[in-house]
Amino acid sequence: MELHVGDIAPDFEALNQDGETVKLSDYKGKKVVLYFYPKDSTPGCTAQACNLRDNYTELQQAGYEVIGVSPDGVKSHQKFIEKQELPFTLIADEDKTVNQEYGVWQEKSMYGRKYMGTVRTTFVIDEGGKVADIIKKVKTKDHTAQILA
Repeated sequence: MELHVGDIAPDFEALNQDGETVKLSDYKGKKVVLYFYPKDSTPGCTAQACNLRDNYTELQQAGYEVIGVSPDGVKSHQKFIEKQELPFTLIADEDKTVNQEYGVWQEKSMYGRKYMGTVRTTFVIDEGGKVADIIKKVKTKDHTAQILA
């Protein structure tokens, strides 16, 4: 399933880094940056998370809540948050349900080998729960500028 700008963002229920249940509907009335990334503590994912961290105040001033989603587990997210001092929530999508609902769990290819994985994608969701923007060509080191553009 592919989402488009104007679609209602699928609600989800998943665990965050603290093992607490988080639902997208908990954020109704707020703008949300929902970003999907492949793996904690890898170079590109760390660069992206740190860019969002370094500009978090600016994002909050613009009215955004930031939520990261990857197939990593709760413990991995805890370590990633502690090491990088991330101020936002990370969702543990170990069964890839949220990835699939947002259409980012896709076939990828590296060195001629095909495998399934998360395609780095960011969904900007408005206060009404609609997809306001989809960023597919994520610049990991300058991602905040893409969101606020």
